[in-house]
Amino acid sequence: MTSNFVDYVKIFCRSGKGGAGCMHLLHAAKEFKGGPDGGDGGRGGHIILKGNAQLWTLLHLKYTKHVFAQDGEPGGQNLRHGANGSDRIIEVPLGCVVKDAETGEQLCEITEDGEEKILFAGGRGGKGNDFFKSSTNRTPRFAQPGEEGTEQWVIIELKILADVGLVGFPNAGKSTLLSVVSAAKPEIANYPFTTLVPNLGIVKYRDEKSFVMADIPGIIEGASEGKGLGLRFLRHIERNSILLFMIPCDTERDINEEYNILLNELHTYNPELLHKDRILAITKCDMMDDEMIAEMKENIAVDCEVFFISSVAQKGITELKDAIYKYVAGSR
Repeated sequence: MTSNFVDYVKIFCRSGKGGAGCMHLLHAAKEFKGGPDGGDGGRGGHIILKGNAQLWTLLHLKYTKHVFAQDGEPGGQNLRHGANGSDRIIEVPLGCVVKDAETGEQLCEITEDGEEKILFAGGRGGKGNDFFKSSTNRTPRFAQPGEEGTEQWVIIELKILADVGLVGFPNAGKSTLLSVVSAAKPEIANYPFTTLVPNLGIVKYRDEKSFVMADIPGIIEGASEGKGLGLRFLRHIERNSILLFMIPCDTERDINEEYNILLNELHTYNPELLHKDRILAITKCDMMDDEMIAEMKENIAVDCEVFFISSVAQKGITELKDAIYKYVAGSR
């Protein structure tokens, strides 16, 4: 299966080399010993990262393996300054992080539309010999070479910017909830890993308010170690302000046990994720009556608010949206 959702690319970047300064002595009519008139070299082009809110994926960079900025032009006689090299701008969706491919060190991140950051600066142009003239050296016969640019492999990762991240095992009802509360139309079927890429939906709330919800591929035990869809989905919940845990009422495990397994996977991947606000939704409750729900509620021992919902029957959805918006508004 090929997907138009690309959230990871590796690119070799090279900023431009600075142009060399010019070593030249003025030659004019009737002036045999003219002074220095060599100009400076131009700056090499930068590699610039720019946020674009119209992009939702790194698909446009999937087959881009090299990004080279232009070298600066050398300086010339008559104090002519060399032209600066053209910059190369890499447009990325909001939420992108750039890392050194060798060390994993984070170099920068883009979170706002139109935001620009210089990833690698171009080399400075060399000074021409006119720059070095002084009272003690009237005719310097040397000039500076231009600085080299920077060459480096980088990894660009997209971490989805959403207010709410849906967390749960495959087939927990995450896609169904998103399709009910927003205009998103994720693929839905009764088998694991229907969702292979994150889906975003804008949930309209009271008084024309809204928040963004992300349906993320389901967790399995060992996801933090790369099993299943593993680390690929886990990075997308790092930016969510609230995590909505979803467990079906007919789960084969005990609900408390399943909740703790989900928590453990998040903790293993990144302990800071446990500092986010959490809500637990018990899904598919259209098959339960009030007495069964009351009995199940007595046995649930978790450290967050619990809601019993049915996306198909629209049961408990309004109350859940009220609770979510309370947390989202607080984090904003």
